[in-house]
Amino acid sequence: SAGENLEEWLDREREGLRQKLQRLKGKAEYGVQVSWNPELIAPKTVRHDPEIQKLEEEIRLKPAGTAYLLRQRLEQLIRRRLEAAADAYFKEFFQGVRGHVEEIKVEKVRMEDPPQQMLMNLSCLSLKGETTGLGKVLDRIAKIEGFIVRFTGPWPPYSFVNP
Repeated sequence: SAGENLEEWLDREREGLRQKLQRLKGKAEYGVQVSWNPELIAPKTVRHDPEIQKLEEEIRLKPAGTAYLLRQRLEQLIRRRLEAAADAYFKEFFQGVRGHVEEIKVEKVRMEDPPQQMLMNLSCLSLKGETTGLGKVLDRIAKIEGFIVRFTGPWPPYSFVNP
């Protein structure tokens, strides 16, 4: 019967379930999302890039047709520099968050209204109510021009039930 199957399953899984419950006891899940506005970040990111400066100078000196092609190359280069910057920011922010939580799961980023782009979406496991250090890290990120931080929780630690 279904009841017998459930009892057999509970007997088989008892120790694993007990360990999971013990690992999550007194803990909560917190959501951390960091978004950025590439239009605000781009000028700072490419300002001192010699390759970009050289292309911009060439564009000013070349005839319209050649300048058009160079502008396309410039846009691709800026896009690559922004992707590299996004990667560097992600790593920096992730390291800061990681130092203040017990576990992190990197979740899929969500679409946002342009020009905002979600840079990171994290589920963090921490002792319930002990988020002071994490809050300080997130406050520092939020003070950087062009970045927005969303911090939610405490939630039941659903993301951490399966290791």
